[in-house]
Amino acid sequence: MTSPTRETILAALNGVTDPIDGKSIVDKNMIQGIDINGENVTVMIGVDPERGPSLEDLRQTAERAVNSVNGVTTARVALTAERSGGAKAPQQPASQPDSGHSHGHSHGHDHAHKPASAGVGTRPAATPGSGQRPLDLGAIRSVITVASGKGGVGKSTTAVNLALSLARQGLSVGLLDADIYGPSLPRMMGLRTAKPTHSNKEGKITPPSAFGVKIMSIGFMIDEEQPVIWRGPMAMGALEQLLRDTDWGELDVLVVDMPPGTGDIQLSMAQRVPVTGAVIVSTPQDIALLDARKGLNMFRKVNVPIFGLIENMSYYQCPNCGHVDHVFDHGGAHKAADELGVPFLGEIPLDLKIRLGADEGKPIIETDPDGAHSQAYANIARQIAAAIDERVGPKAKPKKSLFPKISFR
Repeated sequence: MTSPTRETILAALNGVTDPIDGKSIVDKNMIQGIDINGENVTVMIGVDPERGPSLEDLRQTAERAVNSVNGVTTARVALTAERSGGAKAPQQPASQPDSGHSHGHSHGHDHAHKPASAGVGTRPAATPGSGQRPLDLGAIRSVITVASGKGGVGKSTTAVNLALSLARQGLSVGLLDADIYGPSLPRMMGLRTAKPTHSNKEGKITPPSAFGVKIMSIGFMIDEEQPVIWRGPMAMGALEQLLRDTDWGELDVLVVDMPPGTGDIQLSMAQRVPVTGAVIVSTPQDIALLDARKGLNMFRKVNVPIFGLIENMSYYQCPNCGHVDHVFDHGGAHKAADELGVPFLGEIPLDLKIRLGADEGKPIIETDPDGAHSQAYANIARQIAAAIDERVGPKAKPKKSLFPKISFR
């Protein structure tokens, strides 16, 4: 099979025209990024944000065009907003540096780009005046974000084990990797070689599953060692595409593993997704707690409820002698939660088994479900489930049949 190239992708897109003037989107320099990973292709199309809601047909036409290219098995096309009248980004592969504007894990807002949608909406979920409205997530009962003010505090490991804990408590659970720049869930869930498949349901994609949880990540579509060097609007467009075009089915809860910091993606999620509540993960050390406070206050500013703080790597207990050592201090998150007036959900120790489980795609909830660490996650998950019930109402129980069971002998 012939592998797709940038040239063959552009040739296919050359036949896609802007409905306003009938000109090719290639000739108009609307192609902001093309990322080719074997048979999987992702394309970003830059549009005026005010035109976004009317360009879904264009996006679908472009996606069909890319899908028609020989060698392409999975095509994703997302609309990413440009300022009205602003300069268009040059045509270049999404995996190439963009004039030095690589966002990575930003701790601040990028004022060069307004929070962008993938082309939908005119009203915000939580921040009036932003010109956004929440995405329609269908039959997803609740959405919780697992966030941190800084990287390296074990946020993704926490998100994975909380999702599995919720599933073990009888909830139907999805897990979304919103860390576009550093996706890790495919590895953590033992799905490094998995690929999403197209479903017959409205052209959506069927997410891979592991341990009873549906998972979606940009990591399924790019090589594990390939950097994603996209501008903020491109990353947000890709994230919205993952949310909107995934066939999640009916979920009690969608757990979203957020990128660290308080940048564009966090703001976009708060504006575009009806978030039920946020969970903040931090280590006990002062510098981590300082950033955790910033993350918590960001969610407060956009009116997202805070379900509570988790103290990760809270202590280390020697498996041989039982001695407890507070490597990163201890109790800081509990104290911060009290000062900020939010619940303290619990503490998770620093333990080799948790780290190995994450690296090997074997979460501790699955390998040692009755162990002390799994019970700590389970206790936190019960509090989150209760908070969800308080916000959106208890999970509906299956209706009893009006007809008695009849046994045939």
